[in-house]
Amino acid sequence: MEQRIEIDRLEQAVNLFGSFDENIRLIEAEFQVAVTNRDGELRLTGEPEDTALAAKAIEALLTLSSRGESIGEQTVRYVVGLARSGQTDKVSELTADVICITSKGRPVKAKTIGQKRYVDSVLRNTVTIGVGPAGTGKTYLAVAAAVAAFRDKQVNRIILTRPAVEAGERLGFLPGDLQSKVDPYLRPLYDALFDMLGADTYHKYLERGNIEVAPLAYMRGRTLDDSFIILDEAQNTSREQMKMFLTRMGFGSRVVITGDVTQIDLPADKTSGLKEAIRVLGRVEGIGICQLTGQDVVRHVMVQRIIQAYDDYYNNRGKKR
Repeated sequence: MEQRIEIDRLEQAVNLFGSFDENIRLIEAEFQVAVTNRDGELRLTGEPEDTALAAKAIEALLTLSSRGESIGEQTVRYVVGLARSGQTDKVSELTADVICITSKGRPVKAKTIGQKRYVDSVLRNTVTIGVGPAGTGKTYLAVAAAVAAFRDKQVNRIILTRPAVEAGERLGFLPGDLQSKVDPYLRPLYDALFDMLGADTYHKYLERGNIEVAPLAYMRGRTLDDSFIILDEAQNTSREQMKMFLTRMGFGSRVVITGDVTQIDLPADKTSGLKEAIRVLGRVEGIGICQLTGQDVVRHVMVQRIIQAYDDYYNNRGKKR
């Protein structure tokens, strides 16, 4: 079967094909089709079903290109997934606004439909709970939204916190005082802030008290007004810690809670505060709950494959039982 797609502008074709035609080569490999470009027209040949899916993916990519989006391997793989699941009609949701500009001038934007809905929830709700596997950008996008709100003077402080729960290792064996013991747990939060602000600006705001990065235990007994507060790795909070954290929020504050319920490091007899919060707060006005999936992974493609392999393994094991 042959299918033809017209390309209006040369720039669109250049963006679609990518460096050394790597984007088109990827589409050909994914759908087992051949794509040729003749006189401003793409010709797709292959099995009817594969050709139809490849055409939908290419048309979706051309839509993104026409709206100024850069097309790379990550975008192509994501749109291929949308085509296979019959969701290419949702591609218009992908043209997201810039959340924040990093210290190196790079724009931070949602890269998947799930991420777009997550960011919209953060901007719209007082409290957002973002749940999903590693690599879905939960923490990074939340920090970007926090920095944007701080730069826009919507808040006076950014507070980032995590529970200091051991993932199979012991804190006590680490050298140094309490701060140096908990710093490794907070490192992903530091990294995101450094990326957004640059090290010098970060340290300046830290000294002024505009930025605070601390273990969750440091939040007890405080009321946090005019702050953008992010609780990361929330799956490792107890139900008591989660309730304590949620009741720290003061006037003019916004809260984002992120976590992955498949990576709980609590003892088996302890209930995850994140799991309970999702059940308890699902219908509360002003609280948004966003479920991100393996489709929203924006790290290396291998991360997505690893997450899928584990999901398949545990699903199959559950069926055998």
